Amino acid sequence: MPAPTDHQLFDLGDVVLQHGATLRDAVLAYQTYGTLNADKSNAIVYPTWYSGRHTDNEWLIGTDKALNPDEYFIIVPNMLGNGLSSSPSNTPPPYDRARFPHVTFHDQVECQYRLVTEHFGITTLPLVTGWSMGAGQTYQWAVSHPEMVQRAVPFCGSSVTSPHNQVFLESIAAALRADAAFAEGWYRDDARPTKGLRAFARVYAGWGFSQAFYWQEEWRRLGFSSLEDFLVGFWEGFWLDERDPNNLLAMAWTWQHGDVGQTPGFGGDTVAALSSIRCPLLAMPAEKDLYFPPEDEQWASQHIPRGEVRVIPGVWGHFAGGGANPEDVAFIDRGIREVLAAEGNTTA
Repeated sequence: MPAPTDHQLFDLGDVVLQHGATLRDAVLAYQTYGTLNADKSNAIVYPTWYSGRHTDNEWLIGTDKALNPDEYFIIVPNMLGNGLSSSPSNTPPPYDRARFPHVTFHDQVECQYRLVTEHFGITTLPLVTGWSMGAGQTYQWAVSHPEMVQRAVPFCGSSVTSPHNQVFLESIAAALRADAAFAEGWYRDDARPTKGLRAFARVYAGWGFSQAFYWQEEWRRLGFSSLEDFLVGFWEGFWLDERDPNNLLAMAWTWQHGDVGQTPGFGGDTVAALSSIRCPLLAMPAEKDLYFPPEDEQWASQHIPRGEVRVIPGVWGHFAGGGANPEDVAFIDRGIREVLAAEGNTTA
């Protein structure tokens, strides 16, 4: 599927990143749904996930959903590194391709904060929500800008990337780099490391859905006729979908180094950062998520003054948050709806 072209661009200018590099003439791609009201009090930020684009978030937006564009102004910012915002694939030398600088979750949110405040003039957010890396950005918003965020609903994601999750990310990166065509990130446009991308997909396939998903052959509900058909048609097809390998590695670095404790002012103290969150925060991990198991979010929630955990039941694992299973969609939508109806951060 070709990358979407319906987005808008916000010029960030020169962005000094948390690790010291300056990303010059940076841009943040975004799309909005709905209309900003007169007092600018109905904006929701809904960031993208690993390799996802704004169109991939649209399954949770609709007049029949809690994220109702007739009621809210929903801003979907594309992460730096996803190919639409500034990324290895579209940044000119010297920070192009394999030389693209490291970007943290804090960097992502500060760019989004500028879009929200400078471009739209918004000072309060009724909600920030997101799946996977979008959940990581949701946590980061709540820590970085507690004065703005009234409510937060991260689903199938975490405030800090666990060691086990980091091992997974090392494995997919190694699979990609093992292809000789990768050429240490300097591959030609007409010679992408397809073998590495297919290996990347095969590794990913063992993590995205649960063991029970495979035992029960739930992939048949997605229209696949055999396990191999699913591995090729879904997983290989997904990652061969014009997704740039350097972009994937850049976003994997962001994910791997996720930790709200690295927010300036907390000195690496993740518990202190979580304890600083003022708003009610509902975390919705999936019951059998292999990246972000429920116990990780139960650990985080005990340090969040108004934290709650509600586990998404079922066998879909991490992809319970991806919008493909109607039962999971209903569960997530219901959680967001209840949080929006409840009292938010009164100090925002």
